[in-house]
Amino acid sequence: MNAGMDYPGQIAIAEQGWLKAHQWLLLRRLSQLGILALFLAGPVAGVWIVTGNLSASMTLDVLPLTDPLLLTQSSLSGTLPTLSGLIGALIVLAFYALVGGRVFCAWVCPVNLVTDLAAWTGRCFDIRPSGKLSRSLRYWLLGLILLFPLLTGVMVWEFVNPVSMTHRGLIFGGLWGLGWAWMLLLCIFLYDLLMVRRGWCGHLCPVGAFYGLLGSRALVRVAADGRERCDDCMDCFAVCPEPQVIKPALKGAAKGLGPLIGDIHCTNCGRCIDVCSKDVFRFTLGRGRPPPDREGTPPLMRLNPRIPLFDPSPPANRPGGREE
Repeated sequence: MNAGMDYPGQIAIAEQGWLKAHQWLLLRRLSQLGILALFLAGPVAGVWIVTGNLSASMTLDVLPLTDPLLLTQSSLSGTLPTLSGLIGALIVLAFYALVGGRVFCAWVCPVNLVTDLAAWTGRCFDIRPSGKLSRSLRYWLLGLILLFPLLTGVMVWEFVNPVSMTHRGLIFGGLWGLGWAWMLLLCIFLYDLLMVRRGWCGHLCPVGAFYGLLGSRALVRVAADGRERCDDCMDCFAVCPEPQVIKPALKGAAKGLGPLIGDIHCTNCGRCIDVCSKDVFRFTLGRGRPPPDREGTPPLMRLNPRIPLFDPSPPANRPGGREE
């Protein structure tokens, strides 16, 4: 077995140095922790740069930002948005439509810290979850959380949304204020570690599904422009939270597929860029596209409306690599 597969990025570290092999990971952590620090500056230090939370906030008393999914749920429940809330949602919509909706997942969402920790722990201790779920399940859940407020007038999802629960808990109570969010985060960690690899972010989270659809035609993308240099070490597959998005761009030349990773499920996390010792990947500008395979495609993008909730097929075997 390839040593790089057991320890993804080791070759890149040896050849390019630790910092370069973790540059995008470090920038993401700075982004996630920096955003949290902006919200905490007010309650902790009395410096009110940003008020509110990830669901709805105001920056410097001038710039409103609103979660479009929250606003959609609120509207479906019969509550009309305020002008400030509507403007904030439009700003967020425009931003993620440009840079990629799932950038939220990799660069902003606090739950990503937990799921990344689960993935790292699994690699360190060679824990290989055997559970399989269809990646389309997240779109069914997205439909349900939009249906509930329409039928009941209550935004049911916001009572259990781990993203908003975690962020509100940290802002208003610190680590001790997380309450039930601790239990929810622990469940997500154990689920990802022991049951389904990247189970929450890659298969279940309706927030990620929503933002993925939002950024389906985004300009900022990862491209495998140096794919002819690929040595099949499989490190990129090992660290990618959505590994199914890589193969068409990396290995699709014979099928006439371009090197752009335009799949809506790509989070633009940049980890494939970090761990590749051959500099195969880079960020670029280009239009996205639906994934070439049907697995994981949003229901409305399919011709066949029958979507399995469980994937009975065995994991694909990749020569020289571990099963995902």
